[in-house]
Amino acid sequence: MSTVVIVGTQWGDEGKGMVVDLIAQQADMVVRYQGGDNAGHTVVVDGQATKLHNIPSGVLHEGTDCVIGDGVVINPRVLLEEIAELKNRGLLGGETSLRISRRAHVILPWHMDLDRAADAAKGDRRIGTTGRGIGPAYQSKMGRTGLRFGEFVEADTLADFIHCAIGEYNALLDFYNASPLDPVSIIAEYREYAEKLRPYACNTYRLIGEAVRAGRKVLFEGAHGTLLDIDHGTYPYVTSSNCVSGAVCTGAGVGPRSIHKIYGVVKAYTTRVGEGPFPTELTDELGAKLGQVGNEFGTTTGRKRRCGWLDLVITKYAAQLSDLTDLVITKLDVLDDFDEIKICTGYEVDGVVSDEMPAEAKNLAKVTPVYETLPGWKAGTCELTSYDDLPENAKKYLARIEDFLGIPVTIISVGPGRNQTIALKEYFD
Repeated sequence: MSTVVIVGTQWGDEGKGMVVDLIAQQADMVVRYQGGDNAGHTVVVDGQATKLHNIPSGVLHEGTDCVIGDGVVINPRVLLEEIAELKNRGLLGGETSLRISRRAHVILPWHMDLDRAADAAKGDRRIGTTGRGIGPAYQSKMGRTGLRFGEFVEADTLADFIHCAIGEYNALLDFYNASPLDPVSIIAEYREYAEKLRPYACNTYRLIGEAVRAGRKVLFEGAHGTLLDIDHGTYPYVTSSNCVSGAVCTGAGVGPRSIHKIYGVVKAYTTRVGEGPFPTELTDELGAKLGQVGNEFGTTTGRKRRCGWLDLVITKYAAQLSDLTDLVITKLDVLDDFDEIKICTGYEVDGVVSDEMPAEAKNLAKVTPVYETLPGWKAGTCELTSYDDLPENAKKYLARIEDFLGIPVTIISVGPGRNQTIALKEYFD
């Protein structure tokens, strides 16, 4: 068996797209198994950045099959824009190079309108949603009132569904003082989308299962980070899907025995977009420096990311939830110019120190981080290609992470480019 799962261990933006692109060089198939176009993976090759929201990052490698699985929610307009851009750049071939699960769910106009209107109505208690309709689309899915991709690409089914559903959603929009939607215009627009996307529809569980059983190298790509998981994250400041490794089974349609290696992507410091608790957040000049050097702006929203020191309490929590086998440390180079670097190894509450993450967001907001201070290395790492060439203090920083988590670091990123990585072992073995 030769399968690899990629998960984020923080609040997203860990650099999963870069890691997927790197490992996809050796993969036969890359599968996206959850999330929607609120996720953004940026891949830099030869100085050119490619921003992906729906399509797996493996699309940049010729001959790699790309699959969008059952657990994904799809905005047809955004997906078609992405396909068109990739085709214009010669990065996507015919329909067989991209397959979309007939069981994936479709994001419709009312999902986006409700997303924005409902979050705005919360005022100070807003979640900070991207407004792309992800949450309402998953609500429709779980409420058994959603539209699956297989029905979407059938013109008659699509029209009947919209006519039946529009009344309920217009009533909800009216409750939030939002404008009603016209079913005729939606049907006309989405029929065009369906016509263009129909050739990509497939029973992907079978395609993936056959690849796994044949011993092909399959890479499962997740979106977001563990702390945004609907069940395990800092609820309610989370996304609407499961972001842990177990989501591969439900989102791609494979059994747990199909999973071989699980890479956890850890940014060398911590960032967060939107609302919610963030124990190690730095609101001073050090936080500003991390954001500036790390170019911390969201791929999807462009919003400025909140920055802070590496929090190993949340990382340990994420490691246990996904049963990580390997660690990938990204953006190590961002720390090159710091005199001292701090790592959070515990939380203090009322004089008691613990390494356990509170379940409630309100309680996480009350903790005081307990730090270890390590010396910086004050040397450039961007051009390094060997672990042996890393500064000694950088090695000590990585060793402390390994020691605390009990998991080996096997990939180190020292820049955004595909060639700015140091691999300590084979990706598939």
